Amino acid sequence: MSDIYDLVKRYPWLPSLKTYYSDMASKDPLNFIKEIFTSDNFKNLKIKTLNIFNDAFNNIEEISDYDFDETNIYIYLILRILLYILNNKILSNRVANIYSKTTYNELNKENEYNLYYIYKDLDLEVLYEDFQTIYKKIVVKGQQEIYKTNFKISYIDYLKLASNLKDDYRKLVNNALRQGYVYIKPENLNRLLQEHVRMKLLAQKIVDSTNLNKFKEKLFEVQEFKDLYDSISEIWESKKEEFEYSLDITYKEGKDISKSFPPCIKEVITKAQEGQNLIHTERLFILWVLNALKYPEEKIVNVFSTLPDFDREKTAYQVKYAIKKGYTPYSCKSLKSYTLCMANKYKDKLCLEGYFSKKLQEQRQITHPMFYINLKQNKSTTKKNPEKKLNEKDG
Repeated sequence: MSDIYDLVKRYPWLPSLKTYYSDMASKDPLNFIKEIFTSDNFKNLKIKTLNIFNDAFNNIEEISDYDFDETNIYIYLILRILLYILNNKILSNRVANIYSKTTYNELNKENEYNLYYIYKDLDLEVLYEDFQTIYKKIVVKGQQEIYKTNFKISYIDYLKLASNLKDDYRKLVNNALRQGYVYIKPENLNRLLQEHVRMKLLAQKIVDSTNLNKFKEKLFEVQEFKDLYDSISEIWESKKEEFEYSLDITYKEGKDISKSFPPCIKEVITKAQEGQNLIHTERLFILWVLNALKYPEEKIVNVFSTLPDFDREKTAYQVKYAIKKGYTPYSCKSLKSYTLCMANKYKDKLCLEGYFSKKLQEQRQITHPMFYINLKQNKSTTKKNPEKKLNEKDG
């Protein structure tokens, strides 16, 4: 019990929080805020919470003063309440990102005994073997690399944890699977937990804005909490231009073509607008798309400015390099292989059913997102100018 009790202080997102700290975890949010913001510790909590938001705004990779006592539990619960009432996707993604990254770094410092307890507390079917199992061998530059681990996780739990991570190497088919278990190094399993923690902070959705406003009014009766909320809002007002000015997706000469984007492009753009942390293939895809559409370098860089790990100098260099190389956007076939195709999610008729080619007198499938844009643009032009015939091309 004492081991888990102490671990919960470091990782308050663990289910055992409700068991060992039920007085905090189960308390009504209004009463919780009233109690802690009228306590002797409220100044310390206020400063630490504000520091996390400042770190998130300034692209700091890790929380600068992460505690290992009950303060950490208070901070976690305060963050959840704040993110809920702030109701701002960019803010939420940035805070969730820095908090989950800090969690990942701390998990990697844990001994295997503690990690095993953490996995068990999450009700994950993880087994620890006394002797390491070699699960992969690869040759890099003539040198053989051997991968071995003491841990394995049931493939069902692995899929649940990896469902939000679209990187190709995380696919089940690209991992060592034996008798229903995926052999995995602790740091890779901890990366999956990082995403789990990130999603816990983002899981709260606003259903009724009226109730949200009433809830905020009640919370703001606690002046110290309102002061904290106002301080965060002030920081956001001074910073938001850095994140929001990049969200206007327009074509050269001021012509807006965003309505012609296929679902795959809309999905990545939306994620960027919300400040979500795009995976590598998503970043490359949108970069190559915007370059193909002749967007200026600076405008492409600005699209990435909302991302949690944005670094203008590095991004500018990467954009310039990609433009110089002349890379072309992924085809529909490649997008499907990278699980970036969003035709089914958006129920896009053109993607799902294709188009009728007058030239070939047959129904054809869309094979490239750029052709989708061209086709949409041509149809739009035809509607405005009925006398102009639709000149369809085959992708």
